[in-house]
Amino acid sequence: MTVANILDLRGQTACITGAGQGAGRAIAIALATHGAAAIAINDYHKARADSVVDEIRALGCDAIAVVADVGDYASIQASFEHMRKSIGPVTLLVNNAGNAGPLSQMRSSPLFWETRPEDWPPYFHTNLFGVMNCCHLLLPDMIAQQHGRIVTITSDAGRVGGSRLASYAAAKAGAAGFMRSIAHETGRHAITANCISLSTLEPALPEHELAPFLSSDRTQAQLSDYIIRRFGQPDDVAGLALFLCSDAAQWITGQTYAVNGGYTVSQ
Repeated sequence: MTVANILDLRGQTACITGAGQGAGRAIAIALATHGAAAIAINDYHKARADSVVDEIRALGCDAIAVVADVGDYASIQASFEHMRKSIGPVTLLVNNAGNAGPLSQMRSSPLFWETRPEDWPPYFHTNLFGVMNCCHLLLPDMIAQQHGRIVTITSDAGRVGGSRLASYAAAKAGAAGFMRSIAHETGRHAITANCISLSTLEPALPEHELAPFLSSDRTQAQLSDYIIRRFGQPDDVAGLALFLCSDAAQWITGQTYAVNGGYTVSQ
């Protein structure tokens, strides 16, 4: 008796945003190694996108770079039109792009009442509007095919809050709520929409910087909040993303799954 591989993605075409490094890159590699026909690698930085495209092609999977800011509707629309002509309609969308926008990195912020209104939009630009833009542009093709998977990377900040992270937490919580609405709207078309909620991933530092960072008192105190005493790795995210993109998860939608080493535990 032959058992079908329910993680087999043959015939599926994927778009992964913010995939030039970290979790996005790991997700792209996971999809490629499980038979995806083609993968669009989105990143704001061309060199990063091109590098991952080369890795994906080396695995025998077609790939193209989609260089655009997902928070800019006109920019991502033009890029997606080129993507559609190059690799066909997308059936798998992973909204991974995040942080504080394409030109910024997450950093410790003041307390909310000490921020200025102009400090808030960068967090919504990518984490919420970027997700909405990509879904708005790609859902019609999924509906036409009567098949689709949408996975959005959110954050535990959006689930449980976080001091000095109010704007970021609001944007990520908004993205999760948006996914639940999309799940309701698209389920009849065999499209699923789910979230992966992350806590802290290990920073991509050179080894000579990473070792002292991990051994510092501040980091060790932070790690004491995790049941599994380490920060996450990109591959920790990729496994669940692969599952949610596959037929193994065809009856799962509107959910948020925490990948966080036990930082939070729910019943």
